[in-house]
Amino acid sequence: MTSFTVPAVINGAYTVPDQTFDVVCPGTGEKVHQCALSDAATAVRAVEAAAEAFPAWSRSPLGDRRRIFLEAARLMGEEKEKFFEAMSQEISAPGPWAQFNVQTTVSIIEGVVGVLGCLAGEVTTLQDPGSSGMILYEPYGVALAIAPWNAPAILGARSFLFPIAAGNTVVFKGSELSPRVHFLLVDIMHRAGLPRGVLNFVVTTPQHAPAVTEALIAHPATRKVNFTGSTNVGRIISRLAGHHLKPVVMELGGKASAVVCEDADLDLAAAQCALGAFLFSGQICMSTERVLVHASVGEAFEEKFVAAVRAQEEQMGVYPVVINDASLEKNTALLEDAVSKGAVLLNGSVDGKVQQAAGPRRMLRAIVKDVTPEMKLYKTESFGPSVSLIRFSSEDEAISIANNTEYGLSSAVFTRDLATGLRLARSIEAGAVHINSMTVHDEPALPHGGFKASGWGRFNGVYGLREWVQTKSVTWKV
Repeated sequence: MTSFTVPAVINGAYTVPDQTFDVVCPGTGEKVHQCALSDAATAVRAVEAAAEAFPAWSRSPLGDRRRIFLEAARLMGEEKEKFFEAMSQEISAPGPWAQFNVQTTVSIIEGVVGVLGCLAGEVTTLQDPGSSGMILYEPYGVALAIAPWNAPAILGARSFLFPIAAGNTVVFKGSELSPRVHFLLVDIMHRAGLPRGVLNFVVTTPQHAPAVTEALIAHPATRKVNFTGSTNVGRIISRLAGHHLKPVVMELGGKASAVVCEDADLDLAAAQCALGAFLFSGQICMSTERVLVHASVGEAFEEKFVAAVRAQEEQMGVYPVVINDASLEKNTALLEDAVSKGAVLLNGSVDGKVQQAAGPRRMLRAIVKDVTPEMKLYKTESFGPSVSLIRFSSEDEAISIANNTEYGLSSAVFTRDLATGLRLARSIEAGAVHINSMTVHDEPALPHGGFKASGWGRFNGVYGLREWVQTKSVTWKV
């Protein structure tokens, strides 16, 4: 373990309190560094610092914000190796996943700069000929940003970039599983010129999280919250925010389906579904968890899909790492339940001893055939390296299966006919439908968010920026 300790950042000061906790690499089980443990009192100080910084920051020229953001993007590109190392240590991120995180984060920062103009007010025509009116976009105040560990650079950065760009100040509650990555983001923003108090940073442990989170949300200065994480925790955040009448932007869990139509390019579909299912061990909210295949091409697709997954194993290793023991146990239990009820494994194993022999928190990529509604895997988000294969006979049946879940974050359709793809896209209940590409997709210019229990509100682009301003109507007589 290194001697480095991830600090809290309050009002521009990097501080390490008396209490710290160890950060462990999931792939090795080794302690890699320590992190400052923030309690409820520290959280309150962070909100107070953000509240004090708000008046000046909310009036800052858009040109100043642009310069800071562009410098942050430049620094991140220059210092990408720091992020690669931190992601490797903290979440056992493979090189391609770490690179994707950094590249996409830089694009998001640059994308925010490109849409800052949408914060300008509007002049509108009123019914009274003697009156004029305008619409102003004004920031809320202090925003609470809560980000997860799995795409720590992307999800961490977007949680505070959009509120800050809109003129809010932020308390960023980072993940205890990836605190160094989240701290590096905060550090870059400060070195890029962000004034003290505009972005404050705290991390706590699951034991202290309820008290810290409640203190952050309940504080009168906190005006809005964004949260990315599981649907179960999202429900807790929603209850807290609702009690205090604080609006929330949420991106929660998913159970993404990819629909492989009768006319699909099966080689393309197999390659994209394999990548969408097993990229970063399936630990992505948009991961392809179910592949719905037209019965007429079922066997042909299965053969190509298994081959694509095994080719992936040769390139990236047979045993992907999951984040912790709880994830390993959950995924193993889902597979055991499915197999006990008649599902067939085309790849993978339910033998825990075989997988434990490969190293800590490792499991084979699981391709599960003949998954049916009575199996827990049919509807439960696995958030791990497994994918279910389900056959359908008609478009209506495919739509029914795809929508038969509480989630609605992302989806995919594979077809050679654009009209078919667009028709299915209109019928699938999800925040995104990707035609002829995988369910895992993050485009800085497009709004990102879910339907149903996958959350509400949007990140990215103009839509993500407008989430963080309130409209004010002004009228006058002429």
